[in-house]
Amino acid sequence: MKKHVVLYKELSEPLMQRLEAQTHVTLIKRLDAQGLEQLRAALPHAHGLLGASLKLDARLLDLAPKLEAVASVSVGVDNYDIDYLSKRKIQLTNTPGVLTETTADTGFALIMATARRVVELAIKVRNGQWQKNIGPEWFGTDVHGKTLGIIGMGRIGEALAQRGHFGFGMPVIYHSNSPKPAVEARFNAQYRSLNDLLQEADFICLTLPLTAQTEGLIGAQAFALMRPESIFINIARGKVVDEAAMIQALQQGQIRAAGLDVFEREPLDANSPLLHMDNVVATPHIGSATVETREAMARCAVDNLLAALAGERPANPVN
Repeated sequence: MKKHVVLYKELSEPLMQRLEAQTHVTLIKRLDAQGLEQLRAALPHAHGLLGASLKLDARLLDLAPKLEAVASVSVGVDNYDIDYLSKRKIQLTNTPGVLTETTADTGFALIMATARRVVELAIKVRNGQWQKNIGPEWFGTDVHGKTLGIIGMGRIGEALAQRGHFGFGMPVIYHSNSPKPAVEARFNAQYRSLNDLLQEADFICLTLPLTAQTEGLIGAQAFALMRPESIFINIARGKVVDEAAMIQALQQGQIRAAGLDVFEREPLDANSPLLHMDNVVATPHIGSATVETREAMARCAVDNLLAALAGERPANPVN
């Protein structure tokens, strides 16, 4: 007898056909009010869940007494109560690895765009403001040779270090839970305390996960340590940063600019000051948003789910 899987993410036709060949599938196309009602109605029958961008708390999961596995189409697992899942012996999986390079590309795109003021100046050109040879008021700052500071040296941090070190001749400094000799040997990188990194780096890039320990890690005290020439990049999670403190630092010239792919609240509030600041490049959480990578993530999630439902160890267990 086929097990019942609830999808709250649409899949490509080949992946859908594969899943339907091995399980009974209920697809929730949209997580609006109606979709959430459909999800609640389907949960009592579900052996497996697959999707992303939905906070699955105990209140929802208590509706699913048969649940065996949850396959998240993401690397971050801050939407899940892992202790609760483990207590119920529900397998949680994620999709690391397949999005590493694409997310690092996004991070470096934000480095380039903020340093060279690409978005701001492109808008000036589009608005007809380029009417003579540009002067210093339109100049950006170099990227090559500048110090790249990475907070969180996991897969994405390493991929970012590779781009900076080999592609742009950037000295790399990093902060993580512990020194990483292999990273230091490969990229001539140097470990720093968090405070030292904040004071020394020209580009400060967040690539660490959101946990109880990292929430609000970068706040007013951290921004006060940065230099007026520093550029802040966040491709991690919005809640790792105190957004109000960051806005104040940008407004007061404590830092030069920020490139942000993640925010405390997503989508970004229409009233956010970040939308009106020339020294901010804001993108809509596009870290892994390419056709190839999103398909690879979905394929990885399907592999994980089918393995878990078959009683096998999935490739990417979280708990």
